[in-house]
Amino acid sequence: MKIGVFGSEYQVEKHHLIKRLFEKLSLMEVEIFIDAGFYRFLAGTLNHRPPVKGLIEGDKFDLDIALSVGGDGTFLRTAARVNKQNIPILGINTGRLGFLADIGANELEDTLDEIFKNYYKTEERSLLRLHTAERLFSGYNYALNEVAILKRDTSSMITLHVSLGDDYLASYLADGLIIATPTGSTAYSLSVNGPIIVPQSNSLVISPVAPHSLNVRPLVIPDTSIITLTVESRNEYFLVALDGRSEVFPAGAKLTISKADYTAKVIKRYGQTFYQTLREKLMWSADIRAK
Repeated sequence: MKIGVFGSEYQVEKHHLIKRLFEKLSLMEVEIFIDAGFYRFLAGTLNHRPPVKGLIEGDKFDLDIALSVGGDGTFLRTAARVNKQNIPILGINTGRLGFLADIGANELEDTLDEIFKNYYKTEERSLLRLHTAERLFSGYNYALNEVAILKRDTSSMITLHVSLGDDYLASYLADGLIIATPTGSTAYSLSVNGPIIVPQSNSLVISPVAPHSLNVRPLVIPDTSIITLTVESRNEYFLVALDGRSEVFPAGAKLTISKADYTAKVIKRYGQTFYQTLREKLMWSADIRAK
């Protein structure tokens, strides 16, 4: 089995967990490949040089499973590296909340044992694709969580003219607009009062950021919708962020956002459900008075 390890370079305090991970992988006798940047961090900052089969450079690699060691941001970067290579990803949480990176320290060894025995399930998560007539977004133009269109540099709001297919939807006067997948419904969209959508739903959600009108609310739409929008801005520019990777666009540019033609594969343990994650991460049903 070929296992690739991708990680965050901001987790010095988690070095004990990282060492446990590589000790367990070594005992499993798998072929270990490590992202080159993460390996330099391990060797230089943590003075830890795990035995590896090779280093992962670039965005083309042959793996059976990718391990993302960090928080949800690390998972999103790992998914971008995996791209369309159909490699399932396991998120090992060394961050904070962790909806995607949801394997905690107390589950590490048991989870890896189950993976070695091929005892796990894989969930397919939809992504969004950003398209413009001229390539304005220079990097990876897909998003697992959301595409966010935001004002830039000034306090003035922007106006976003949005259509769904051939149907005009609305012109949003706001600080921005978030188009999120079900996976992203618990991320940026949730912070602006967007709804939580279960991962298996064939839906997208459009959530305005600080809209001028209080009666403007998030909208759930079918994921077959083709979303087109243009932006008016006094600043003449605005930001477009795909899973936090942002670039500057000129006002007037036409954006087309649609469901991607491939999915991300996310590894989950048997018995691990989205509803369980909601209870644990958002403390649903928890009574803070209980001791």
